[in-house]
Amino acid sequence: MIKFSSVNKWYGEYHALVDVNAEVRKGEVVVVCGPSGSGKSTLIRTVNRLEEINRGQIFFDGQNIHDKKLGLNAYRSRVGFVFQQFNLFPHLSVLDNITLSPMRVHGLKRADAERKAADLLARVGLSNKASAFPPQLSGGQQQRVAIARALAMDPPAMLFDEPTSALDPEMVGEVLNVMKSLAQEGMTMMCVTHEMGFAREVADRVWFMDAGKILETAEPEEFFLRPKHERAQRFLSDLRSH
Repeated sequence: MIKFSSVNKWYGEYHALVDVNAEVRKGEVVVVCGPSGSGKSTLIRTVNRLEEINRGQIFFDGQNIHDKKLGLNAYRSRVGFVFQQFNLFPHLSVLDNITLSPMRVHGLKRADAERKAADLLARVGLSNKASAFPPQLSGGQQQRVAIARALAMDPPAMLFDEPTSALDPEMVGEVLNVMKSLAQEGMTMMCVTHEMGFAREVADRVWFMDAGKILETAEPEEFFLRPKHERAQRFLSDLRSH
């Protein structure tokens, strides 16, 4: 579903992504972890071209995403992206936040878009919040609306960029539960997260990054119990000591 081929990215002199070669298979949940500044968020943001790369290729569902014929807005509408800071429109109701893109981009009739939004709100446990506005919601509720909004476009894959890091600890679980249910339904997911419990329980594979490189890829059991790379061993040891 997602393939990185010799991907490199620089910010001036700083080499942010270094020869990244990796792939996320259809229906797979990949968790990207590593210390701060390791390139995790940069990597996931290259998939929908929020960050441009300097060298290499990225394929999404078989399509080269840097093909000159690619319509960027049409492409982005197929990639579900959930941000750290929710990015909801504060002046629109929850219902309008979710129906806006399906109506504008897919040409869905309002009644159909609202029916779909109602189903998605039920799915994320927020049926009673359709008429509320984002500032009236908790952080956990806003993030669940953001997930529903991304799902409204029927994306073949979902990207999560540290979706719980802006939340109070007691709200983290409600967002992770929605992500777990998506994984159980077979959604292809690439998640940058510090939630190691989620990685252990839900991921099919873990990618460990540091200094712009993927240093290790492994199944969760293998990664958490028997990490091979010395940097991964140190990372997990530091986590345990905290």
